[in-house]
Amino acid sequence: MFFFVVMKSFNICLLLLFITSSSLIAQEIDTVPIETKGLEIKLKRSPLPSRTGILNYTPVKIPPVVIAEKINYWKIRTSVGINVNQGSFSNNWKAGGVNSLAVGGLVNYRAEYRKEGYGYISEVMLEYGKVKNKDQLQKKTRDRIFWDNKADLRLSKSWYFFGSVTFESQFDRGYAYYRDGNNEEQASLVSKFMSPGYLTESIGFEYKPVGYFSTRIGTGTAKQTFKLDTTVNQQYNGGNYGVERGKNFKNELAFQIVSNFDKQIFKNVNLKARYQMFIPYDRPLVHVDHRLDVELRSQINRLMNVTLTGVGLFDKDSDPEIQASQALALGVAFTFPR
Repeated sequence: MFFFVVMKSFNICLLLLFITSSSLIAQEIDTVPIETKGLEIKLKRSPLPSRTGILNYTPVKIPPVVIAEKINYWKIRTSVGINVNQGSFSNNWKAGGVNSLAVGGLVNYRAEYRKEGYGYISEVMLEYGKVKNKDQLQKKTRDRIFWDNKADLRLSKSWYFFGSVTFESQFDRGYAYYRDGNNEEQASLVSKFMSPGYLTESIGFEYKPVGYFSTRIGTGTAKQTFKLDTTVNQQYNGGNYGVERGKNFKNELAFQIVSNFDKQIFKNVNLKARYQMFIPYDRPLVHVDHRLDVELRSQINRLMNVTLTGVGLFDKDSDPEIQASQALALGVAFTFPR
């Protein structure tokens, strides 16, 4: 029994010795010695440059580049429009008609300054047009001078404190037309430049929630009405524009509201509207003045456009009824800058 145990231990030791020897043989590096004496062996030079020693760097001063540009806080836009309408008929034209020629012009200038919380806007609108029908007197179709100036200080996101000065009048003489006993057309002068003319100063608060809409609330408003020519026929303006007979000037204190809307409502179609309400402090509410100006403009191409305008006016100092005018025109318009 002892003999078998000894033989088993011997076999195990022999097996371990065999495994260790095999592992050592497997890890031996297979090399063949080569005699290098007398051989010309050249090492390939590295393409990377190599330097020895200390490199000295000298800083280079680059001067700053100064751009000679200034911020322009002004936005200026000018529009000029011309409308021409003409019609002619032969003497034997059985459908009837009258030879006519109508010419109209419009200039709209707007300058806006905006910096931080301060702003200033100046807008000028000049309109004039005439029509001449055969065997009739010349008549005006458009005649207006409008100049509005407003300065404002921003109080919050949508509220501003403002002060404004507005001037309104007309270029040419205005007539009322009638037929005399011989059925001849006659004209009676009813208005001219500064007869009437209006100058309005206002301070208050402006609400502007979006860029295309605003409302001015003028709690302190003064309005001067001028009638420099007292010889203008008063038969057709019984209220004498609110000016006392024989005088040239009238001053009023009032509460005023002015709302403006200017937006492109469809592609190439712009709607512009201005509503003004004037409430005098020293007169009954029946003397409240209202004026609504609406302009619908459609741009056909770069130059041509179609314009539909309308004006509604209620002012008992000039007429006890509502006054209205409407015009449709196809014309050429130029806008600067484009």
